[in-house]
Amino acid sequence: MIQTFNNTDHHTELNGTDRLIIRRGQAFTINLYLNSGSYQPGYSQLHITAETGPQPEEQYGTRAVFGLSDEIDDTRWSAAVSSPPGDTVCLSVCAAPDAPIGRYVLTLDGHIQFDFILLFNPWCPRDVVYMDSEEKLAEYVLAQDGIIFRGNAEYPVPIAWYFGQFEEGILDACLRILDMNPKHSRNPGKDCSGRRNVIYVTRVLSAMINSNDRDYGVLEGCWKDTFDGGVSPMSWRGSVQILRTWSSTSCLPVRFGQCWVFAAVACTVSRALGIPCRVVTNFYSAHDTNSNLVIERYLNEKGEIDSSTRDMIWNYHCWVESWMTRSDLPPGFDGWQASDPTPQEKSEGVFCCGPVPVRAIKEGELTFKYDAPFVFAEVNADLVHILKYNDGSTRKIVNDQKVGQKISTKSVGRDEREDITHLYKYPEGSAEERQVFEKANHQNKLHQQQANPGLQITIKLSTGIRKGCDFDVFAIVTNNTEEDKKCRLVFASRAVSYNGVIGRECGFKDLLNVELAPGGGERKVPLRLNYSKYCTNLTEDNLIRLGALLIDYSTKEAMMAMRDIVLDDPEIKIRILGEPKEKRKLAAELTLQNPLPETLQGCCFTIEGANLTGGSSITEKLESPIEPGQEAKVKIYFTPTQSGLRKLVVDFDSDKLGHVRGYKNVIIGK
Repeated sequence: MIQTFNNTDHHTELNGTDRLIIRRGQAFTINLYLNSGSYQPGYSQLHITAETGPQPEEQYGTRAVFGLSDEIDDTRWSAAVSSPPGDTVCLSVCAAPDAPIGRYVLTLDGHIQFDFILLFNPWCPRDVVYMDSEEKLAEYVLAQDGIIFRGNAEYPVPIAWYFGQFEEGILDACLRILDMNPKHSRNPGKDCSGRRNVIYVTRVLSAMINSNDRDYGVLEGCWKDTFDGGVSPMSWRGSVQILRTWSSTSCLPVRFGQCWVFAAVACTVSRALGIPCRVVTNFYSAHDTNSNLVIERYLNEKGEIDSSTRDMIWNYHCWVESWMTRSDLPPGFDGWQASDPTPQEKSEGVFCCGPVPVRAIKEGELTFKYDAPFVFAEVNADLVHILKYNDGSTRKIVNDQKVGQKISTKSVGRDEREDITHLYKYPEGSAEERQVFEKANHQNKLHQQQANPGLQITIKLSTGIRKGCDFDVFAIVTNNTEEDKKCRLVFASRAVSYNGVIGRECGFKDLLNVELAPGGGERKVPLRLNYSKYCTNLTEDNLIRLGALLIDYSTKEAMMAMRDIVLDDPEIKIRILGEPKEKRKLAAELTLQNPLPETLQGCCFTIEGANLTGGSSITEKLESPIEPGQEAKVKIYFTPTQSGLRKLVVDFDSDKLGHVRGYKNVIIGK
């Protein structure tokens, strides 16, 4: 008989206690009731085998054969009796700390069999995923919800995400991902043996969360304006529905995902398997397709960008970091490893990326496995703008926009943003940064001179910019030279997607005769952005890119300022009605005021949350449209199943506003 406290001891009880789910390098207990005779120490023997995968073999670590020892040896598969002599035997069994993870059959004396699932063990010092902080383990392994940052570097926007790694059916889906991977199909024995290695498993997950290789991957990516045949990536509030859909539809890819969805699902699967994991956001993230560490942008005199290049600057890009020891690399590169399940470039013939030590990126160690050059470029590439004059001549534009800003993740135990940029790069302009660029052969950065142009241009915003209102933005031009200047100023605004794809124009000004007095002469040029114009051009990302290009007629020099603005969505007000307790019905009262000067149609609220909504989402549709300034209000009932601090994730959807997100932390009592 398997004791239910095993799962509690192994921190897997949230998966339920109806089956045995244990972790490597830690003993679990079985009670055996003997039909005849009694157990006698030193005389009674037991022949035990533990097997995983379709072709278990001792030489590959997928089969272990062992007998009774005097005491448990946590360095290998072992067993010991921990009860006094009698007709009931309490048997302790311990899996090796480097055993392959997965489904196992334990056989005693050839005829008594138990099934169990073996996971990585970050509580075990002998396991390569060991993490020595209970607070961090609670955040990076056990937390079923979290915060992911979107928006832009000036305005990071936190959204709540429901990871749900312990919800019913999720662990089975995660193990199925491993079984569906092409390496398993080609050589199941070798693949199951590889599952002892967290580097191997992380790399498999990076490939299998996306479906670009037509490999039964979980999610299909889509970065178009429409999402025919699927749902907008914005509509997902968590990973549970995605993984359940994938598992229940014969492993057809779920449509659609974008970077934060890929990263969040990878985080769910990693935590479910016992790998400490977190989602990371890099603002102004470079996608360098030709590995030259330079992203070149060509503009014409109207400030229009040539979009033929595949190199991109994403407003933000999300990936995951997993915690592990890297015994395959020189000392000093253990800890957080970056891997990226969003399909961007191929690695060893497959769309995957990582794991690569974050420390290797910081130190410029681009030969370290895996895919260090691509991740290094994401946070360090040089952005170069070149002006193409109408006569065909070109000139480099002075512009100080930097790649790799405000690299962010959720703080441990709090919802605040933790800035981890210092883990990826040394301070700008430091001697250490220069040494890294020399090691990485980043010639562009090494030869960069600090420009001190006589003309300067910046963009300033008015306050209270939100979706639905008209507002002004300003280009401020200053002449610090000792002579009069006559310039052309092109001030443009366009909708932009988070991955850097430029959309339609939202407002434009082309001033051919901007005259500036010497010694600090200044002009403040406003640009009005009207809702009536930008409303139909915005993507679901709510981003507008502002660009101000200044051309000096006397020298032909050009300088540019760029800035992205996030249009604030209205706030969803969330009130919990009733005393929050386990298995007691509660109501969430949800309110949102329509900020637009037009009516909202097809409105609905949806809630979801770990141990709050029964592993699924609950939706309430509004019968009537919501007029300008009017409130949308509903009550949605739910019954919590577990005590503790939980996040209720809320989504409001309508025809004009798109998906608006909110969340509330709820403490559920016993």
